[in-house]
Amino acid sequence: MIIWIFFIVIWYSSLFSQTFFQHRYAAHGAFSMSKGWERFFFIVTYITQGSSYMSPKTYGIMHRLHHAHTDTELDPHSPAYSSNVFSMMWRTRTFYLDIYNKKMKVDARFSKNLPEWETMDRIGNSRLSRILWVVAYTAFFYFFATNPWQYVLLPIIITMGAFHGAIINWFAHKYGYTNFKLKNTSMNLLFADVLMLGESYHNNHHKHPSSANFGYRWFEIDPTYPLIKLLVKMKIIRMSKPAVEAAQHKQEW
Repeated sequence: MIIWIFFIVIWYSSLFSQTFFQHRYAAHGAFSMSKGWERFFFIVTYITQGSSYMSPKTYGIMHRLHHAHTDTELDPHSPAYSSNVFSMMWRTRTFYLDIYNKKMKVDARFSKNLPEWETMDRIGNSRLSRILWVVAYTAFFYFFATNPWQYVLLPIIITMGAFHGAIINWFAHKYGYTNFKLKNTSMNLLFADVLMLGESYHNNHHKHPSSANFGYRWFEIDPTYPLIKLLVKMKIIRMSKPAVEAAQHKQEW
């Protein structure tokens, strides 16, 4: 039971950091925050993502490239240019490392207004940090696992960020339904997205990428959006654009 609770906590907390901080804030600027709160969410992202930590700046650049070059050879993660989900994620990893290590030339329009904290990124992306997180996860399983089958969850926890990315970047470009006719293969993977905190409304997001609310139709509940509205009321973040309806937002990337 403890292992399953641990898995669920890691699943949703790491996913929240990805969709709230790296995706909606860093990549699309759906809302703004002070430098102090930005540093706070940097730390939260590092703690929740652990061994699969991604630099918000690098993630933002890579995701903007995805929107600008969806389903083309320049797309960092497209099923159209990978034979399976594993090769696609390896391709994504290559893009990520090339951007992070400044081995890839990136147009200035993709790298403007991104959150930066070099020290935290250096720690989170270091081999030592990733190894220590893996050791910590493994130790937790050693002390609390009650069945050998529970160790099946350990590789997922270690690669949680990549696991989440694979679900959306592969399956949401191959299966699902669409609300908008676009010049790409993006689809909405789930009708009620309680598993991916709104991320699976991929067709909606490609139509209105700067919207803070990924849901569009009445049944498309985005669990992250009420939390965003709460943070606005608490004056922790400020909406960059009206986000009551996704249709009010213009496509930027």
